[in-house]
Amino acid sequence: MFNEEGKEPFKNDKKNNFLKDNGPNKPGGDFDWGKIIKTVFSWGLVIIAAVILMQFWRSDTAGAMEVDYDTYKKLLDAGQIVEAKVIKTDVNDYKFEGKLAKKELIKDVYVDKISVTLVEPIIHDEVKSWQKENVKYTFVKESNEWETILVTLLPWILIIGVWILFMRRMQGGAAGSKGIFNFGKSRAKMFSESQMKVTFRDVAGADEAKQELEEIIEFLKEPMKFQKLGGKIPRGVLLLGPPGTGKTLLARAVAGEAGVPFFTISGADFVEMFVGVGASRVRDLFEQGKKNAPCIIFIDEIDAVGRHRGAGLGGGHDEREQTLNALLVEMDGFEQNSSVIIIAATNRPDVLDPALLRPGRFDRQIVVDRPDVNGREGILKVHTRKIPLDKDVDLKTLAKGTPGLAGAELANLVNEAALLAARRNKDKVTMDDFEEAKDKVMMGIERKSMIISEEEKKTTAYHEIGHVLVAKMLPESDPVHKVTIIPRGRALGITHYLPMDEKHTYSREYITTQITTLLGGRAAELIIFNKLTTGAGNDIERATELARKMVCEWGMSDELGPLSYGKNEEEIFLGREITKKQNYSEMTAQKIDTEIKNIVSKAMDEAMTILKDNIDLLHKLSAELLEREILDGAEIDKIIHGEKLPPVVHNNGINDKKNPSAEKEEIPEHVKKLLEERGKQITKETDGNKESTDE
Repeated sequence: MFNEEGKEPFKNDKKNNFLKDNGPNKPGGDFDWGKIIKTVFSWGLVIIAAVILMQFWRSDTAGAMEVDYDTYKKLLDAGQIVEAKVIKTDVNDYKFEGKLAKKELIKDVYVDKISVTLVEPIIHDEVKSWQKENVKYTFVKESNEWETILVTLLPWILIIGVWILFMRRMQGGAAGSKGIFNFGKSRAKMFSESQMKVTFRDVAGADEAKQELEEIIEFLKEPMKFQKLGGKIPRGVLLLGPPGTGKTLLARAVAGEAGVPFFTISGADFVEMFVGVGASRVRDLFEQGKKNAPCIIFIDEIDAVGRHRGAGLGGGHDEREQTLNALLVEMDGFEQNSSVIIIAATNRPDVLDPALLRPGRFDRQIVVDRPDVNGREGILKVHTRKIPLDKDVDLKTLAKGTPGLAGAELANLVNEAALLAARRNKDKVTMDDFEEAKDKVMMGIERKSMIISEEEKKTTAYHEIGHVLVAKMLPESDPVHKVTIIPRGRALGITHYLPMDEKHTYSREYITTQITTLLGGRAAELIIFNKLTTGAGNDIERATELARKMVCEWGMSDELGPLSYGKNEEEIFLGREITKKQNYSEMTAQKIDTEIKNIVSKAMDEAMTILKDNIDLLHKLSAELLEREILDGAEIDKIIHGEKLPPVVHNNGINDKKNPSAEKEEIPEHVKKLLEERGKQITKETDGNKESTDE
């Protein structure tokens, strides 16, 4: 076993050989008594059956017919028996086997040998009869003592075997670690280096986290390098981050790189229905760790057992708290486990107990956040290693087009693209497959079979173009990537934005622009159709939530100032953010409501103004969207700049191919008619229409 450079072996070769010899879940190399008992029991039954069969098939009585005593006496008195052998057994009976002078018809069968069982009281009289009839006889001693003992002990052997089998099952021998006497045993699985195939080469987008963990691995391999300067190995490492960012993958990579025993367990595996089981499992886990030190213990989803203490209702006993207390003591109590390193992962660090997070227990807290554009490119490279890619695939462009996606979501995107290419019988995955997979992951799957009326389709087209046009006219807005009226997921139409760069903080102007863009769809419906629909429900909900956060959390209101209004309840047992505490007066609450309404109403007025000033573009873009069903950012820019798009050639209603040499098709008749009807109304609109819009 060599390290990555292949220069020198690890210093724990003995430990690694131990792991290879014994495999997982055999920390002490103990005998598997259950397997031994089962083997002995099985072979014992086979031997007993063989002996019994041999006894039945013995050739001593071969060819002799069993007769009754009267038949025997008749043959003896007639002088037909000329020779005999008497077999004496351990019980008080004799087996008489006589040879006849000639074959006799007995029971419709001609036989020349007979046998009869004689008992002890009459054997002396029979001997005299044999002598009188000049029968040559011999006595043979045959012992069947072992048969008697076997018949006597066999029921007890079966009872004891069944009892052992039931006890083994109760203790978990035949059912894993779920036996009733095995509740207190840890369910952690131990992995050897040969079993872990994931290394740091398989992890991308988390360079800082890898660097921190590599230092721990280096400490395990060369402890003297740090100890000579007085450095101590960290007791624990806590991996924090949103779901899907690669926390568990990092732990698996540590197991593949460390070269020491690696125990893995979930936080939910500690707590059971019986009191004291969780604490017992914690102690057993660390006991196994001490036997195999130095080692690493990985606890996934530690928030299941490490939640804040004292949050229960009624003051009763909490099994989870007892388990947490045992974990705190084992990590840094009176007896310190310096050679056992704990790595834990969670996406809820806010609910963990403060005693668990202090230095000495979890010395390092490593944030594994969503990857940036370079990290996403690295993740895509990792997941496309074994996938044949076409020359047109540009992973850098794909990484720029997937802002906010975590590692698990990117892996799903690559898998969807590969499945799509296989469905189309391609030899390689192309960029078109990735683009379609990206739209499916980020916007939902297309529902082309959904039946939508022409009226709903027109309403949806104008609604989506309302978003697009407002976003195009506001400088702070994110660029529009694609707009579609093909139903995707649960939406009838979707406008997808693509930020130019990564944002971590947001200005008031940017958030106000977001609200205005969200209300662009409702504004377009009012201007064109002069009616309200439920299609803007989600837009209004998101706009109102943004406005409320501007006023209550981010201090972006001129009227109320840089203050925070409302406080989350701290009852973790009920959920930390289940309610908000109103720590302000009723007058302030009215001001908050008024300010939120003013922000949203002002954004609505601005969206109405933008769309009225660009009504021609609104009609043109909507007409093109109705015809093509999908418009990307480049096509939208061409229409805004007055350029004509190539006509659409429908290919059996499945795919649309564009012909660059053809002229632009005429606007559909229903759109022309709509333009004529609404063109007259737009010029006559007054401020009264604005008042109805506010309502």
